[in-house]
Amino acid sequence: MDQEKKIPEPKEEELVEPKVPSIDPEKILNYIRKKDRKALLTIFEIVPNIDIAEAVEDFEPADLLYIFRAVPSEITADFFDELSNDTKEALIKAMTDKELIELINQSYADDVADTVVELPANLASRVLRAADKDMRRDINQLLQYADGTAGALMTTEYLEFVDSSKVADVIDEIRAKGKDAETVYTIFVRNKKREFVGTVGLDDLIFADPKQTLSDIMNRDIVSCYTATDQEEVAKLFRRYDLTAMAVLNADSRLVGVITVDDAIDVMAEEQEEDLARLTNMEPTDKPYMELTAWDNAKKCFPWLIALLILGTFTTMVLDRIEKSRIFTMLPMLIAFVPTLMDTGGNAGAQTTGLMIRGLAVDDFGPKDILRVLWKEFKSALIIAGIVAAFAFLWITIEQYAGIVSDAEHFEGVNVWAGNCWTLDFFRHTISNSALISITMGVAVLFSKTIGTCLPLGAAAIKKDPALLSQPMLTTIMDVATLCIFLLMAMAFFPQYA
Repeated sequence: MDQEKKIPEPKEEELVEPKVPSIDPEKILNYIRKKDRKALLTIFEIVPNIDIAEAVEDFEPADLLYIFRAVPSEITADFFDELSNDTKEALIKAMTDKELIELINQSYADDVADTVVELPANLASRVLRAADKDMRRDINQLLQYADGTAGALMTTEYLEFVDSSKVADVIDEIRAKGKDAETVYTIFVRNKKREFVGTVGLDDLIFADPKQTLSDIMNRDIVSCYTATDQEEVAKLFRRYDLTAMAVLNADSRLVGVITVDDAIDVMAEEQEEDLARLTNMEPTDKPYMELTAWDNAKKCFPWLIALLILGTFTTMVLDRIEKSRIFTMLPMLIAFVPTLMDTGGNAGAQTTGLMIRGLAVDDFGPKDILRVLWKEFKSALIIAGIVAAFAFLWITIEQYAGIVSDAEHFEGVNVWAGNCWTLDFFRHTISNSALISITMGVAVLFSKTIGTCLPLGAAAIKKDPALLSQPMLTTIMDVATLCIFLLMAMAFFPQYA
């Protein structure tokens, strides 16, 4: 009997790397130049649209156009949606009216509406002319809603049935029309007054008795939103209730559209990118990095840098006062600790701010919980401030004895290496400096964490983006506060120089 072939075990790195079909842009270009329609169809069968879109991003419009002529429009409609706005614009210019009509009418209305918003007026008009009557009506309906709302995010292509419909009839209808819907996994149910009353999952529908009506099997504990609901709130609802689709209602509580989970995920990613940009003092942008020009990059950065420069005036004023103070003239060594104190206070506040922004984003708490959150963070800040102050006291004492920092005015060349530091005067002087710096640091950390808690919650309370207001204000407040605390502490520790 033949010995069985042993299947080789996958290598460890193969188990770690995700399995994503690879695609070579040169290979696609070669198929286009050879007019190999069959090979292009094979690529679309095995490679996700977004990966193909990234691979062909730098192709000439004439080469891209062949893809749309060789591959059926029901396949390329989704592919078109994944292309960048500039590439879409170039393609629309290059397409004949017939090609554009085919492409647009195979696409989902919400995707076309998103494209139309980004196009110049003449091309937007051409796209709308290419859409059939029903598609044009849906696009115009979506375009009337403000950007960033559920109305602008929703699709009007969904499956809706009256609650008295029989299960068997609904399944037949889905088979006939389901391909044109954005999702078939959630069926939306209304009553005879056109009021939204529930949903039915596709699995519940399949396993139900064909003679039952939708009202017998539908979910009545429904989650929905209104057309004016902010898209960030919509994303939070998807996250909280693990939804795959959500109904969007008008002011009369009538169903006008649905939002699917893929759109909600896009919103979550967009909001995270905005928060990250604002936390790093930059303006968010919708464009991918590689599509940004040098001017686009500069525009994101310099307004914040100028704003922070102006806010830095307060820090300059306090520093000017410190430099003129007799304490810091007599004990110039203390000036060396100013950057450390400011950095530690700022870092402590930034930690708390990041924690608050994340908590607000995932709905762990809200502005109404400010006192409870503040008390919790205050207790945590006390522990952190105590530990940081104790370590700072020890470390700064070591620095002085090791000669890393020294008081050139009173103890020039005194350190452990010279063996001349074991005097009571040097000990007292060192302990006073260490105590001053460590207590200032502890108070700064405590104050910084408290401010870092209040700023994001305060911003959320007045309906402003916590990330937008918190970071620049925190930096300025903490710099000024730390310097003021340092000055007051120095006057308390060395009153003879005050």
